[in-house]
Amino acid sequence: MLNQKSKFQQKVIQAVSFIPRGRVVSYGQIALYIGLPRAARQVGWTLRELGEKENIPWWRVINQKGIISIKNNLTADRALQKKLLEAEKINVSEDFQVDIKKYRFDPSEKELRKLQLKDSYIDKAVTYHL
Repeated sequence: MLNQKSKFQQKVIQAVSFIPRGRVVSYGQIALYIGLPRAARQVGWTLRELGEKENIPWWRVINQKGIISIKNNLTADRALQKKLLEAEKINVSEDFQVDIKKYRFDPSEKELRKLQLKDSYIDKAVTYHL
């Protein structure tokens, strides 16, 4: 499955697969982690196109405001994403909001190096939420 994807899609999948259980990231974080900080929308498109049989934790990606914003997906909806996040002990409000500050995954510099980012992007990612 991974080899049938574009290089961009492969990078998105790799970065999303890196998010630990019980944590979330924003679409913008994933874009930054793959070295394309302005590609948040394309990250969303890539996740929307994942097949049901692909074991990628897409539900751990939410918008920057902490809101589940999934749309136009034939195999998943906000209720499913909420259910999957809650199964990982992430509190989701009735209006599909997550306390992103509480649950955000902020990888260490060592963890970011595993994604083979350029040093300039690692520096940006490490200071992303300071």
